[in-house]
Amino acid sequence: MTPKISPNHLSWLVKTDEVLTTADGIKIEVWELKHKPDEAILSAWAKHFRHHYCKDEDIDSFRKYTGLGRSEYLLQFKFPDQSDDLGPATRSGDFAEILVADFVEYILEFWVPRIRYDKKSIRNESTKGVDIIGFKMFSDNPDDHTPEDILITFEAKANLGQRTLENRLQKAVSGSSKDIMRKAESLSATRERLLDEGDEKGANVVGRFQDTQARPYKDQYGAAAVISQTHYDKDVFALPKLFLMTRETLYPYWS
Repeated sequence: MTPKISPNHLSWLVKTDEVLTTADGIKIEVWELKHKPDEAILSAWAKHFRHHYCKDEDIDSFRKYTGLGRSEYLLQFKFPDQSDDLGPATRSGDFAEILVADFVEYILEFWVPRIRYDKKSIRNESTKGVDIIGFKMFSDNPDDHTPEDILITFEAKANLGQRTLENRLQKAVSGSSKDIMRKAESLSATRERLLDEGDEKGANVVGRFQDTQARPYKDQYGAAAVISQTHYDKDVFALPKLFLMTRETLYPYWS
């Protein structure tokens, strides 16, 4: 499939020289989000982020009878709450998933449908199913599939503000082990959503991966933890799996 141009905020995501080694010899990559006070990049990133919840072209129709401005509508009906109940954990989790989805799509060069957040009925709850699903085909035509095509599923966990120091990467790894069972349901739900949105081409790509027996492909599984600098402790993350990212808390705004 044709690669997309990477968003500018991913230039801040840098692979460090640090490599963690688990007790069983597994290597963990460490990436750091070295953000800068660049208003243009932050504004573009904010737009990219909020479009997961609500497209700019839709918001005026959605808020028409609410009496709310754009920012108010997003804060009251779309974004997880910053303080109420499960809102902060959901907010951190969504941020981690979207950042990892960016990593999978633009750095690992998979196509990642972005359909998990805009149809939430309860904004302070996480969307069920596989966190990130990516597709890599070596032809733009789903009918020209090969056994070398790849389906990747990723679990992402975050610790951006919790007081306790816990191993979120272990939780991501444990969650990834469940993706084998959840994959079929998530693929079906993804394809249905794409069809609802009129994205027949995308739905056909997903369909290419729904019957492993008839159309074999390669499966890959990954796990990631998005950790603030405050909560990062390399000794805590000595366990088997893929990569770790560290960051400072940012939250996009309407512009």
